[in-house]
Amino acid sequence: MKEDRIIILDLGSTKNTDLARAVRKLGVYSEIHPFDITVEELKNMDHVRGIILNGGENRIVEGKAVDVDSAIYNCGVPMISVDHPTAKCRQQFDEMPSDEKLKQFVFGDCKAEANWNMRNFISEQVESLREEIGDKKVLLALSGGVDSSVVAALLIKAIGQQLVCVHVNHGLMRKGESESVVEVFQKQLHANLVYVDASERFLSKLEGVSDPENKRKIIGNEFIRVFDEEAMKLDGIHYLGQGTIYPDIIESGTKTAKMVKSHHNVGGLPKDMQFELVEPLKQLFKDEVRACGTELGLPDYMVNRQPFPGPGLGVRCLGAITRDRLEAVRESDAILRDEFEKAGLDRRVWQYFTVVPDFKSVGMKNHARSFDYMVIIRAINTVDAMTATIEKVDWDVLETITSRILDEVDNVNRVCFDMSPKPPATIEFE
Repeated sequence: MKEDRIIILDLGSTKNTDLARAVRKLGVYSEIHPFDITVEELKNMDHVRGIILNGGENRIVEGKAVDVDSAIYNCGVPMISVDHPTAKCRQQFDEMPSDEKLKQFVFGDCKAEANWNMRNFISEQVESLREEIGDKKVLLALSGGVDSSVVAALLIKAIGQQLVCVHVNHGLMRKGESESVVEVFQKQLHANLVYVDASERFLSKLEGVSDPENKRKIIGNEFIRVFDEEAMKLDGIHYLGQGTIYPDIIESGTKTAKMVKSHHNVGGLPKDMQFELVEPLKQLFKDEVRACGTELGLPDYMVNRQPFPGPGLGVRCLGAITRDRLEAVRESDAILRDEFEKAGLDRRVWQYFTVVPDFKSVGMKNHARSFDYMVIIRAINTVDAMTATIEKVDWDVLETITSRILDEVDNVNRVCFDMSPKPPATIEFE
C-alpha cells in the first residue's frame, strides 16, 4: 500500500471506527489493530506516519488494564492517546479530538499526505490483483448487492474474463433485480456471467414452511447446493472472490472487544472446496464501498441499493410462502421504491420495504366484497441498526403509494403503515 497511514491501537474503546473514519475523512488512510501488536509488526507496515492509542471502557482484560508494549512508545513516529490515562504520550485527550486537533496531529505532527481516495485505491487494487492472480481464474457469487457488485466490477477491471460470476435467482429477488444484474454485468461490463434461474427449485422446497428460521435455513442450504453444482461445472478455478468489508473484520472482534457477530461472507462456499480468497474491499467501510462502485462506473441504483436480507422477499412474505402473496410483496415493494424515489426519500430513508402477512381481511374491490391480503409499509432510519426510528412520511406520498398498491397489486385490499420503532420491534418482521 502506497498511501500514508495512521494506526489506531485498540485499548478497549467502543469508538475505534468513529476515530478511523474521522481520519479517513481527512483523506488519510487509517486502520485499527489490537493493543498487543509488536514493534516489529508495526515496522513491517509501509508508510506509517502516526499512532493513536485509543482506550475506553473495555480496557480491562482478565482483571488487568491493558497497555501497549513499552517499546512502541519509542518506535519513532508521533503518537497521541485518547482516554488512556497511563499512556506515555506527549499529547493525551479525554475524548475523541476535535476536527482541528485531529488535523493538527495528522498533518502537522505526522506530516501525512492526504492521498487516500477511491481513484488511488482502485489503481492500487487493480495492480495488486493482477500481480496476485496472474493468469488464473476467480469465482464470485454475484448476488446483486452492493458489496458483491463492487467486487465484481473491480475484478472485471483487473482481470476481465478470468472472473467467473455466478448469479443464482432463487425466486425471492425484488422486481427486476436479476434482470438488472444480467443487464449491467453481462451486457454492459461484458462479464463472464453464469445465470441460474432456480426459482422453482427454491419455492418448491419452501412450500408449506412457516417458521422463519426454517425458511432461512432452507434458503441458505439450497443456495449452497446450487452454487456448489455450478462451481463443479467450471474448470481452472483457483480463487474465490469475497465481499468482505472492513466492518466485517472489526465486528469479528479484537482482544479488547466482544465479537458482535461472525462473518463468513462466502455465499454458498462448500466445506470441501479449496480456494484461495481474494478480498479486495476488506479495507473499506460501507460508504467507501459505494464510492468505489461509483468510481468504477456502476449505475446509481446498484451502488445505493437498499439493505436486503439474504433470504430476500422470503422473510417479507410472512409465514408459509405462497406465490400470490410473494407476487404481492414484489409488486408493492416496487411501487414503494418508485414513489420514494420520486419524492426524494430514497436517499433520506435508511431502509424501506413492504411485507404481506399470511391472513386476509374483508374489504370492497371493484364494487364487490373482497377477502384479500394487506400490505404493510415499513420505513425506518438508523445509524447502527441496533435502534431505529420511524420516518415521518408526508401524507400525500402515503396516499399516492396506497392508491397505487390498491389499484395495481392483485389480491390486496388494505394498506397499513408500521409505526413501531426498534425496540420493541425489529427492523424486519421475520
